[in-house]
Amino acid sequence: MIGKLRRKLIIASMVSLLLVLLIIEGIVGVLNYRKIVEDADRILNILEQNDGKFPEMAHTEPEEEIAGEPGEPPEGKLREGRLDDKNGMGRMSAEMPYESRFFSVVLDENGEVVTADTGKIASVDTSAAMEYAKSVWKTGKKQGFMEDYRYRVCEAESDSEVRIIFLDRGRELSNFNNLIMTGVGVTALGLSAVFVLMVFLSAYITKPFVENYEKQKRFITDAGHELKTPLTIIDADAEVLEMDLGENEWLSDIQTQSKRLAGLTNDLILLSRMEESRKETAMVDFPFSDMVEETVNTFHSLAKTQDKMLVSEIEPMISMCGDEKALNRLVTILLDNAVKYSDEGGRIVVRLEKEKKRIRLSVCNTTELISREQLKYLFDRFYRTDSSRNSQTGGYGLGLSIAAATVEAHKGKIAASTEDEKSLMITVTLPAK
Repeated sequence: MIGKLRRKLIIASMVSLLLVLLIIEGIVGVLNYRKIVEDADRILNILEQNDGKFPEMAHTEPEEEIAGEPGEPPEGKLREGRLDDKNGMGRMSAEMPYESRFFSVVLDENGEVVTADTGKIASVDTSAAMEYAKSVWKTGKKQGFMEDYRYRVCEAESDSEVRIIFLDRGRELSNFNNLIMTGVGVTALGLSAVFVLMVFLSAYITKPFVENYEKQKRFITDAGHELKTPLTIIDADAEVLEMDLGENEWLSDIQTQSKRLAGLTNDLILLSRMEESRKETAMVDFPFSDMVEETVNTFHSLAKTQDKMLVSEIEPMISMCGDEKALNRLVTILLDNAVKYSDEGGRIVVRLEKEKKRIRLSVCNTTELISREQLKYLFDRFYRTDSSRNSQTGGYGLGLSIAAATVEAHKGKIAASTEDEKSLMITVTLPAK
């Protein structure tokens, strides 16, 4: 149980950290990508307005030479010019025409190339530019990305022609990809570091729970042993009094309740021992099918006396490696639970089959009513679906807890299900040989 608690703590921490990092990286990635697209569209907007070229920059008039400033050119200073684009999407710096690499292709109404301008890019020749333009023409899109190029389809000088402008964004996209890969690497490194820390810190965090749990198990074991002796004495004294006084209602009640207490004490000690010595369980090969069939046969007469039908569908020749005594107790608990809590005239079906490398044992019984909400509590200690009825049948609410502990010790799984809330199926899955 403590191991499960540690695993859940580690998994919850790792999943929470992963979600936070993914959200942060997603926001950063989206903002960076939008910035790349916006900058590209701003430049394309300027190129579109000027027929696939950058406009000439405005220069200042030569200034008068300022005395006392050596190195000033006699013709005056050239100021760095800036130009507003027509759509108000930003301002164009004087360096933009020299930093941007682009090409454009003019197509007619049939998609045939009219002219291609590749003078502002060295990595694309005329034939490659024509292929890019034809590919964009086939898509029918007005703008988007073609490999590393952001393109836009706009009107040309002639109404029957279109101009496709391609802007190289390879460097920006490469930086964006590097940012993503760096984020992935940092995320992986951070998750690894947190995982290592959580492995060590979870042991410290769960230490108080471990100590309390160990104390609880030790108390149950010690108290159980201490109770066994007085219960045995009470039962023996009641038998002696019965011999002297004859049958008596009060003595009979004392004997009945002392036996119930002794059974409860033995179950608690058994459950505690199973949790303490799971790793020491002796595993041997034995015929599981034969053992299940023999156990089912012992319940036939009990079911018949209660007017209940017990049916078994057991696949022969199934063997497994495990604690035969514990597994026999497991089958007994499941059958006892099914017979005890099935409705009057009910039906109990036991199935055993082998599926690949798993052995599947299921016990299904009809019942008056069991809600789906109750299923998740069935394997808890002392849980009983109907307290009054369980009191009549002598249940303590420990049988399915012992069954769950047995299955867990054999590295299997146990689950409860109901289809119509009028039947209960307990399914046990165990590893085969």
